[in-house]
Amino acid sequence: MTKKRFAESQIYRILQENENGTTIPALIKKYGISQATIYNWRVKYGGMNISEIHRLNELEEENDRLKRMFADLSLENLILKGKLEKSK
Repeated sequence: MTKKRFAESQIYRILQENENGTTIPALIKKYGISQATIYNWRVKYGGMNISEIHRLNELEEENDRLKRMFADLSLENLILKGKLEKSK
């Protein structure tokens, strides 16, 4: 995975600035981000507080880990089924 440029707390602070009246063009200049990035952050993190954002990221990491674990177990299962078929 690529390293994120902004931490969750920074994203939260930027979105708070926007909610408190700072315009999007001003935020774009100040932080060097694109308009699409701000809108994507709004969609993903809008209305959340910082603890909810941290929890969301923890759940996403856990989900990724579980998906990899499932893929590994599925592959092992297919290999074992193949060996069982050959031995019959």
